[in-house]
Amino acid sequence: MFRISRRQFLQRSAGGAAALAVGNAFWPGKNSFAAEELIDRVVLGKSGIETSRLAFGTGSFGWEFHSQQTDLGMKGFAELLQQAYDHGVSFMDLADIYGSHRFFRNTLKFLPREKLTVLTKIWTRSTYWLQYQGFQPTFDRFRKETGCDYFDIVLIHCRESGNWEQEDAALRDAMSAAKERGEIRAVGVSCHTLDALKAAAKSDWVDVILTRINNQGARMDGPPEVVMPVLKEAHDNGKGIVGMKIFGCGKLTEESQRDSSLHYVLGSGNVDAMTIGVDNIDHLRDNIRRINSTLKSI
Repeated sequence: MFRISRRQFLQRSAGGAAALAVGNAFWPGKNSFAAEELIDRVVLGKSGIETSRLAFGTGSFGWEFHSQQTDLGMKGFAELLQQAYDHGVSFMDLADIYGSHRFFRNTLKFLPREKLTVLTKIWTRSTYWLQYQGFQPTFDRFRKETGCDYFDIVLIHCRESGNWEQEDAALRDAMSAAKERGEIRAVGVSCHTLDALKAAAKSDWVDVILTRINNQGARMDGPPEVVMPVLKEAHDNGKGIVGMKIFGCGKLTEESQRDSSLHYVLGSGNVDAMTIGVDNIDHLRDNIRRINSTLKSI
C-alpha cells in the first residue's frame, strides 16, 4: 500500500495551496477549450493509479541525456508542458537517459506535484556517458534531479531478455522496498522484445508495462497479431498497460495511418494509456482530438 508520512502530507498540502494561489490557468479542464481538446482520465490496471489517458512523452529520440523535448530548452519545455497540463495531460513520462529530470523539476514551480502522475525509468547498462551505480544512489539522484520525494511509477528501462526477472532480482527487491516505504507507488518494466514482454505479462511483481504497439508493426517487438494477445494476457492479469510507438516513432505519418493505429490500440481494450512525444502544442492538440474522435467511434 502507498503511504506517506505526516511531514510529506503537510508538504504536499502546502504545495497544493501554493498552486491554487497561482490561478486556475494551471489546472486541467479549467480553461475554455472545446471538449475534443481535453483528454480523459483512466486507471492503470489494478495499480489504483488514476491519470490522463495521454502522457507527456519527453523521450523523442532520447539518448545521452537529451531528447527532442529537452532540446526546446528550459523555457520551451516548461511552456509546452504547461499547455499540455491545461489540456488535461497530467501523466509525465520521464527517464534518466532522456535528461528530462531537471527540466521537469523546473515545471514544479507552477505545476502542482500532487495532481501529476510522474513516471521515470532506471537504465542499468553502463556506457561511456552513464555509469550505473546501483538502485539507491540512482534513485536518490532521481529525487534530487526532479524535486520529487516520491514517484508514482518507476520502470526498469528497456528490457530485452526473457529472463529479466531473475537477472534483475536485486534491483526488483530494492524497488519493492522503496514501494513499501511509500517512495514508489507502482513498479514495472519497459519492454523491447517479445520475450521480455511475455515475462512481464506473467510477472506477479509488475504493476505497469510500457510497451511498443501500433497496427503496422512499426518499431515493435513483433507483428501486432502476435503482440496484442500478450498485452491482453497482461491486462487480464491486472497490469497497467502504457503504449508507446503508437505512430511508429514517426513512421506512421499519414492521417489515415495515425487514425487506424489509434483505432487499433484503443479499440483493443488492452491499452490503458499511451505516451506520445511532441515538440509543439499544435501536435499535442491534434493527438488529443484524434484520440477523442477514436474513442467516440469504438
